Amino acid sequence: MNRDLYIDFAKGLATLSIIFIHTAFWSGQFYIPAEIRVFSLVFDVALFYALSGITSGAHIEKTLYRLLKLQITYMIFVTFLFFLDYFFKVFGLAFFSLEWLQNFYSTFGSKYSTTGISAYPQWQNLGNWYLHQYSNADTFPVVMGSFWYLKVYFILTVFGVLILRFFPRHINWFIGLCIGLTLLFNVYPDYYPSGQVGYVAFYLAVFLIGNRMRGKKISSRTIPFLYALVAGALIWMFWYYGNEIFYRINKNKFPPQIPYIIWTFFSLVTLFVLYNRLKVTKENVITYIGKNAIFFYFAQGISSSLIYFLVVPLKENMPWWLLMILIYFINIILAFIISACLKKIDGTGWNILEFLRRKTAS
Repeated sequence: MNRDLYIDFAKGLATLSIIFIHTAFWSGQFYIPAEIRVFSLVFDVALFYALSGITSGAHIEKTLYRLLKLQITYMIFVTFLFFLDYFFKVFGLAFFSLEWLQNFYSTFGSKYSTTGISAYPQWQNLGNWYLHQYSNADTFPVVMGSFWYLKVYFILTVFGVLILRFFPRHINWFIGLCIGLTLLFNVYPDYYPSGQVGYVAFYLAVFLIGNRMRGKKISSRTIPFLYALVAGALIWMFWYYGNEIFYRINKNKFPPQIPYIIWTFFSLVTLFVLYNRLKVTKENVITYIGKNAIFFYFAQGISSSLIYFLVVPLKENMPWWLLMILIYFINIILAFIISACLKKIDGTGWNILEFLRRKTAS
């Protein structure tokens, strides 16, 4: 069966969008206008859950094996990140004072404490990361700020494959249940489950809708109706919540609330409209990013943290739009370089595990 390059292409574009979002919302929070930052959320993580639904099947063993491989790859990455973070701190303490480093982190990573800045590795952090408790990585704050997606992905993929395997004729009912729970949590916020588990209702609906779209094509007659519904939902949102809701879209993302959910409609409709309509026949840079999306996702967390060091001296010396374009392209270039390194590190990690397996098996 030939690989659907449209899926890789869509994943690649979605990954580039995530890089731009993290450029705008992290280091960009001090120089990029709020309007641009909000518009960056038009193409967001919901696309990945929809694409995962399109590519997922009902084979439980295959899915669990894929998740296990992803978990091991994740553990290899965070082990590398742990030591990289430690060496960055040691290097920083060798050339700068602790007070300077704390001032730097408090200025450009204010959501994170600076108490971890020391010359001693915090081993408990590595254990927490293995268990998907995303405690601070002071030098690379964007990495842990990105990983909520991964925990939700693990949860909804397990639920999703169980539904596809044991209830294949009732998928629409589960979509309705997820939508109903999402509305319930929004109408009665006190019932919204705490933590990332509460995100699953909405994103599982997106996953299952993506699976229902697998192999299908939206008719040309339906497309204007779908975009009219999107426009109507946006008009209702601004009428009901007021124009100021525009600046609170990101706050409504964690957890997903109605304004943010409506904000995702345009990207999801566009994804499904172009599915089986836009033909990608040759591999290119975008499809390469899509094929290696997980390594780019890991890499952009590091690169989006490193660009802080560029923003500091440049943000007062050039127009914000020029700096945004410059920093975004530098972020992409860094993500390419780092993702290539991470693939090699991942391969080395798997080779070490295979070596240990052979040694213990003999």
